[in-house]
Amino acid sequence: MRVLFLVYHGFSVYSGISKKIRYQVKGLRENGHDVRLCYYDYAENGHRCRYIDGKVIKDYGKGHLAGLRQRLDYNCVYDYCVREHIEFVYARSFQNATPWLISFFKRLQHTGIRAVTEIPTYPYDGEFSPKIRKQPLRFIFDKWFRHRLSRYMDAIVTFSDAHNIFGKRTINISNGVDFDSIPLHSSIKPKDSSLHMIAVAEVNIWHGYDRVITGLGDYYLHTRQPRQVFFHLVGGIWSGHMVGERGIRTLIDKYHLQDKVFLHGPLFGQQLDDVFNLCQFAIGSLGRHRSGITVIKTLKNREYATRGLPFIYSEQDSDFDHQPYIIKAPADETPIDIRQIIDFMDYFAMKPEEIRMTVTQLAWKIQMQRVIDAVL
Repeated sequence: MRVLFLVYHGFSVYSGISKKIRYQVKGLRENGHDVRLCYYDYAENGHRCRYIDGKVIKDYGKGHLAGLRQRLDYNCVYDYCVREHIEFVYARSFQNATPWLISFFKRLQHTGIRAVTEIPTYPYDGEFSPKIRKQPLRFIFDKWFRHRLSRYMDAIVTFSDAHNIFGKRTINISNGVDFDSIPLHSSIKPKDSSLHMIAVAEVNIWHGYDRVITGLGDYYLHTRQPRQVFFHLVGGIWSGHMVGERGIRTLIDKYHLQDKVFLHGPLFGQQLDDVFNLCQFAIGSLGRHRSGITVIKTLKNREYATRGLPFIYSEQDSDFDHQPYIIKAPADETPIDIRQIIDFMDYFAMKPEEIRMTVTQLAWKIQMQRVIDAVL
């Protein structure tokens, strides 16, 4: 099958989302499909361009008008689909429904080209709550037009348990993993009595890492002879999440954890692997309730398990809720109980390769073929 994988933004070597998209494309190709990756990015000369597999199909130029044109013009993508006999379009939502995007998918439907949209997080309205961040204009448009857009989809792909989204049937899959790109952890057993914990994310309020730092502060404050516990936070942190009542830096200073919490910034490749191999326990999302999410299958949990690390999270995730290598934190604002993690790890006996074996069915090749099978 000839597939166009449509993305409405560019890529970054540090971004987990960018890696995920490329692994999804790889998974489709491993199933024998002819997949073309379409995305929007900046050229070296600063021009805004739409690309397919690295080749420019439309140069919009520079400036604000160029930015507006790329949001309105999908003719180049439509022409490409018709010319190249594309049979199926897999689009990844960017909360960007507009009349122009609706027109594009309506034209595709009239030509017999099937289409689905993946909604990475559902429901996502809570992520754009004024209490969390300023609502972008594209999200306001999205709320107006997303139901109309869904009419021209064969289905909505979701990592939730929802059976109907915006009036359209869903294809329920799990976030997947690419086993070729994620190395197995060297060893969970520490060299001494210390415990190193790791979290990897582009930090936002729904990750709830403030609960970890507060828990770590309480642990050192109320433990007479504490074991040495460290928290390694890998990824970008927007300045707004560094200060304030729940701010990362505010809490580090409040509890005097400058030598216990390490902010590594974005890492990838061997540098990321080195930090992972230093750690014995991983931190998943602990604040999804803040954005109104109860059920979600996050990429983070799957990558931790693929590396062979035990971890903690607070949402409902049917792929892991029953596993012996996880701790379920309450979905509330209580500090994380560091003593519970220490006690858990003192008796934890699974090897990294045993944890990894539990997620073989989550390979992207398997998950993406489920989408194809559900549409055909």
